[in-house]
Amino acid sequence: MRQVKLIRNRPVFAPPKGAKERTVPLPESVARSIEEHISQHPPAAVTLPWRAVDGAPVTASLIFHRDQGRPINRNDFNRGAWRPALEAAGVPLGRASGMHALRHFYASVLLDAGESIKALSEYLGHHDPGFTLRTYTHLMPSSEKRTREAVNRAFADGPDTDDGPTTARGE
Repeated sequence: MRQVKLIRNRPVFAPPKGAKERTVPLPESVARSIEEHISQHPPAAVTLPWRAVDGAPVTASLIFHRDQGRPINRNDFNRGAWRPALEAAGVPLGRASGMHALRHFYASVLLDAGESIKALSEYLGHHDPGFTLRTYTHLMPSSEKRTREAVNRAFADGPDTDDGPTTARGE
């Protein structure tokens, strides 16, 4: 596992934040998008120093890279692609609309779909699910809405399954 990190505005390979490896499920839609990207822009072998500007050189294949197989510089990307896209969409510039906002978007999508705090915590690389809960609790769906929907499914036009209210009575 590695990331491209900037040290004194020079790229180096480094372990992910906190040296934590994460296993995150890859949705089919994302896999298809990556496959399409790779078919149009093949990965490039990039050699960078490891962990420090004067570190030992390490070569890795990068799926996302600049021309001539150079790593993407986050400052150049923000200046040349991200900020112009935000401006074109009428989104105000600032920390709330920075690249880190994509992480929060990911968390909100998973929470809205009912993913557990424990799983989300693992995907985001948090040591403590309590931290994840405190950070993202405001994004969790309303418990009142979930309660109404659960009861509606059980008693109204819910699915015909073996795990409804009749199961609880032993029928």
